[in-house]
Amino acid sequence: MTQLKFFDFKSASLSEKAALMGRAGSSPFSSLGHSVGVRFSQELSSCRVRFVYVSESSGAGVFTKASYPSNSNGTYMSKRAISSVDKEKIAAENYFYQINGASVSSSSLFSRNVKALDACDDEYGGVVVDPDRLPVNPDAFASMLRFSLSHWKMKGKKGIWLKLPLERSELVPVAVKEGFQYHHAERGYVMLTYWIPEGPCMLPTNATHQVGVGGFVINDKNEVLVVQEKFYAPSFADLWKIPTGFILESEEIYSGAVREVKEETGVDTEFVEVIAFRHAHNLAFDKSDLFFVCMLKPLSSQIKVDDLEIQAAKWMPLVEFVAQPLIQEDGMFKKIIDICIARLGKHYCGLLPHQVVSKFDGRPSCLYYNVIDAQDVNCRGN
Repeated sequence: MTQLKFFDFKSASLSEKAALMGRAGSSPFSSLGHSVGVRFSQELSSCRVRFVYVSESSGAGVFTKASYPSNSNGTYMSKRAISSVDKEKIAAENYFYQINGASVSSSSLFSRNVKALDACDDEYGGVVVDPDRLPVNPDAFASMLRFSLSHWKMKGKKGIWLKLPLERSELVPVAVKEGFQYHHAERGYVMLTYWIPEGPCMLPTNATHQVGVGGFVINDKNEVLVVQEKFYAPSFADLWKIPTGFILESEEIYSGAVREVKEETGVDTEFVEVIAFRHAHNLAFDKSDLFFVCMLKPLSSQIKVDDLEIQAAKWMPLVEFVAQPLIQEDGMFKKIIDICIARLGKHYCGLLPHQVVSKFDGRPSCLYYNVIDAQDVNCRGN
């Protein structure tokens, strides 16, 4: 780290003054394109130092001046060299000055006017970079990113969230080189993070679960709506199963089950209850899986098969459906069928969604639970 030593000009000897004035034109920062002039006033109790910045990037030659007067105790205080730029956007390396024997930290004296990335603070002491205002040039992005990290460290920030759109994928290796790590990726972007404080990273991890739904639809004839999928493992070639699928982002479990049945079979249904759910681990991409079995009431009967996913669909008698070898041999599916049959006989109560609002986030959400009248032991429900 380069140091400039300042001293009380009045107490300096003539030889020291002459030596200092002679060295003024050969500043150690001349390689940065700045010339430094030092002007002293003997009328002041302490010296007044003026730094003159000469910008060589402009053909017209722009001079920006910053003065550093002393305060009452003789210690020189730093000011911004370029006052017209928001202090949140301008930054530079830290230089340490020894003034009257004390080390003082000053920022941005000899910067090249590097700006911080456009960003906003999150509610957890972190920073979210604006993905729509990233610099076009990767080299400019690298400089701004390095500067921004130093700036955020000085401000005591914690986690940095950097979302890079697909069309700016050339910036990914630049960010990784600066220490950012992959968090997650979607079709249109990749999210990277940087944890500033020492110790373990406290940022939340990527989503750990996928959520699936299955629709158990049974009509007044005691027939179950079943499908055979186009793509399956050889061992499942003869299996007729209930319609299943994954719920979408911001979709409720009950509406996801109704949608999946409609998409695969063309049958309209009404949600009744969540009968049961399964929690499994280390499935697709080593993620965990939540699978909710929902009982649905059919509102139509005509079947229209989805040609993309489904090979065939039909209404199958419940007894025939249960008798399938793969159902009988699979403990989980057999138990699900037992629960559904118990629900049909009103000997079991499932879970209904209830809209609630939490004070923690102020957002409405669904809480699934059942309400049993003390006099209604058979759960007559819907």
